[in-house]
Amino acid sequence: MSSSQTATSAKDVQHGLLLMALAMLILPGIDAITKHLLDWVPSGQIAWSRFFFQILFLLPFILRHGGLRVGRRLWVHAARGILIAVGTLMFFTSLNSLPLADAISIFFIGPFILTLLSAVFLGERVGWRRLLAVAVGFCGALLVIRPSFEIFGPVSLLPAGAAFTYACYMALTRWLTKGDSVAVMQFYNGVFGGLTMSVALWLGGEAEVAIFTPVWPTVTQWLWLAALGVIATLGHWLIVLAVRRVGAGMVAPLQYLEIVGATILGLVFFGDFPDSTTWFGVTIIVGSGLYVFY
Repeated sequence: MSSSQTATSAKDVQHGLLLMALAMLILPGIDAITKHLLDWVPSGQIAWSRFFFQILFLLPFILRHGGLRVGRRLWVHAARGILIAVGTLMFFTSLNSLPLADAISIFFIGPFILTLLSAVFLGERVGWRRLLAVAVGFCGALLVIRPSFEIFGPVSLLPAGAAFTYACYMALTRWLTKGDSVAVMQFYNGVFGGLTMSVALWLGGEAEVAIFTPVWPTVTQWLWLAALGVIATLGHWLIVLAVRRVGAGMVAPLQYLEIVGATILGLVFFGDFPDSTTWFGVTIIVGSGLYVFY
């Protein structure tokens, strides 16, 4: 490899990690807004709004570049949109009961799942040391889940389900970055995520399921929902740019930066602060993740 290729590769890594770090610092704003709105707006409707505003914000970019073309990889875009919609709904619903930092701490098993998926489906190398770190990280997650499960019950498992769907979403993101633009990927993400949530709202509303029964938000609540859409669109745009540069496995450990923003927002706005057992579990999870990264 020439020195110029090495320099370019190192520059891509630096830019990719910086983009992912920035995304992880702003994305907890989605969860804080959601937790604030849950007293008035059901989680299913909040999840639907997230995709609605994403479509709205990206539509000018799509029209400016000649619209969309339906290709053979449309099913991958559809799967990606469905996965993020299901994961978003599970995570938003968990915030009805769980403190913000606890929910994100449990969600931290996502990078370990992504490490395994990257090895199986993307051909990224994963040795026995990384697999051992993954196992240790899961043990740390169980430490966080255990006290949360005792207090809140099965709802504490929802962030774990969200982590699995998000890891699958990230694996598909890495695969799609080889051919599609960021705007197209995110627009399809919004379309299929929005369609998934629209069907869920319709069926859930007919069945009178509380989290799917829509209400008409106030002007202020619409503004909060729009802000949520802006943060989600920008954050996931940055993630796609980061994954395109350095791969899904390398950027995954930077997801742990979310705990910083989540803890600060949870403490300032909701008075939530993780207990010692949760912090011990988070330390194990983050330590294992950093070892995988190393």
